[in-house]
Amino acid sequence: MKLAPKLLAAAVLAALSTPALAEITIDVVGGSEVSFEGLVQFDYNDFDSDVVNLNGDILDGDSADNELRRAEIVLKGKGPGMFNWVVGYDAKADKFLDTNVNYRFSGSTVLTVGQYKQPNSLEELSSTKNNDFISKAMVTNTFGIARRLGVALGTGGDTWTLTGSVFGRELTRNLAHGSGYGARFTWAPINESGRLFHLGLSAVDYDTDADTVRIRTRPQADLASARLVDTGNLTNTDRQQTLGVEGIWVQGPFKLQAEYMQSTVDRYSSPEDFTGSSGYVSGVWNVTGETWGYKNGVIATNLPDEPASGMWQLGLRYDTIDLDDGTVLGGQMDSWTAGVNWYWRSNTKFSLNYVAVESERRGVQDDPNILEARVQFYW
Repeated sequence: MKLAPKLLAAAVLAALSTPALAEITIDVVGGSEVSFEGLVQFDYNDFDSDVVNLNGDILDGDSADNELRRAEIVLKGKGPGMFNWVVGYDAKADKFLDTNVNYRFSGSTVLTVGQYKQPNSLEELSSTKNNDFISKAMVTNTFGIARRLGVALGTGGDTWTLTGSVFGRELTRNLAHGSGYGARFTWAPINESGRLFHLGLSAVDYDTDADTVRIRTRPQADLASARLVDTGNLTNTDRQQTLGVEGIWVQGPFKLQAEYMQSTVDRYSSPEDFTGSSGYVSGVWNVTGETWGYKNGVIATNLPDEPASGMWQLGLRYDTIDLDDGTVLGGQMDSWTAGVNWYWRSNTKFSLNYVAVESERRGVQDDPNILEARVQFYW
């Protein structure tokens, strides 16, 4: 049965009046401890467009846009026994989030059945509420496989993880589809409190399903109406394979993070196969001295040491993407993003980013700048 977005949004707004909590415990039902979590994000983008009007409003030329970005509610259950379950829904996007059941065989081996994030993108696997920058990196938005229905088995130890997954379409109808499989391996030879060195490899291979693929991305602004790099429709496609490498270094309040992916689209016949690539390098400094957490191969942002004054972060990221290959002239784009985040108490976050973009497609240079702001509440 399709859930009503308005009712879900009302539930989110009702939770805003509750005291600051990490989650809201509801009850124990059938041996399962049920809790309620949520996330609300409101974004503002101000575009200094160059060639293409990124706001898409030609009539009045307004350079700014604002939007409720996410309105997520999540029910989680711990138990009975070694079972856990989750049902998530985004009322803004009108789609299901993580919706699955998992069983823990031991402290490190877990079987998951349902919809979950695929094991191929470090940033995508991290919680959205704790992303370092307002817009995820170009490589994540372009080549990251997010949530799909499937079966995954993960295991690991103190310094390593290994996850394999077989997946199909997204749970919500008419969204992502194409069956495939993927795996991710991580190794953290240094994994101590306040010190981390993490390396990872990932791979996914999936059917393009409709025999047509289009690869494109926005200029580091989620509210932008235009994509400055775009392959157009690639026809006669068979499968798409993406290989990724990732790394994290943490020393106290400093973090360096990087990812790179190369993706190849196999085609039945002429024209030739297409290969594109993208990556980023970012640095974040917790000015107030906090460090990061780390579990199961995923980095986590800790709560402020002093809730009343909050945690301040400064960040800088360089992104690049190349969608030119042979006769396919999808374009190239580089961007710098400078940002500041303020995590206040345990439930509120304010973010401000400035993005400088340089792009070129088919001989046309387009170099816009974007000012971005986000207000976020979560529990």
